[in-house]
Amino acid sequence: MIRQHHPNKATLSIGDGANDVSMITEANIGVGIQGNEGNQAVSSSDYALSRFKDLKPLLLFHGREAYRRNSYLIYYMFYKNLLLNSPIIYFGLYSAFSGQVFFDAIMSQIFNLVFTSWPILIFATHDEEYTRETFLRNPFLYSDGPKNVHMNGYQFWNWAIFTIYQSALLFYIVFIASANDPATLYQGKDQPAAILTDMWLLGILLYFIVICMVNN
Repeated sequence: MIRQHHPNKATLSIGDGANDVSMITEANIGVGIQGNEGNQAVSSSDYALSRFKDLKPLLLFHGREAYRRNSYLIYYMFYKNLLLNSPIIYFGLYSAFSGQVFFDAIMSQIFNLVFTSWPILIFATHDEEYTRETFLRNPFLYSDGPKNVHMNGYQFWNWAIFTIYQSALLFYIVFIASANDPATLYQGKDQPAAILTDMWLLGILLYFIVICMVNN
């Protein structure tokens, strides 16, 4: 009934017996308490607890921090890939949108797997805004989740606009500092005397800077 009348609200159900299975599966998040009535509730739940008092740290600490970390994880994934690929669009302005790539194919493929995976993985699993004791002593900190402070349209577009601005600034700083004449990039290579205007060197330089920025 709550989900029907308030479809935008997240619901949590808690039960410890077989008669609670329907309630647990119907809610957005179900918590099963392992008790004397068997394991039916635990088997059907998203989270299983052995003691009811464990619900407090599950919500106030683990749940709240998981919401915050996952929000930054999602934003970061958009950020680092947009920062890497936006310069390709800017480069198209000087290559007549011919489809010429700016980065080597192998560099693009290993960007997420090798160079930018571990920092965000460590952050998303170990970062804590406050200590566990602080969260348990101050339940009002939990309000970030119900208020949707971290995951909302404003935050998304804030990240997106900042990334587009940052990628444009980065591209043109590298481009202006390295290239003597934009027209020389049409062929990908310039005269031997101006080696920094080699298209691939520009791509490698920009690629290296992007890696440093997203891992900073």
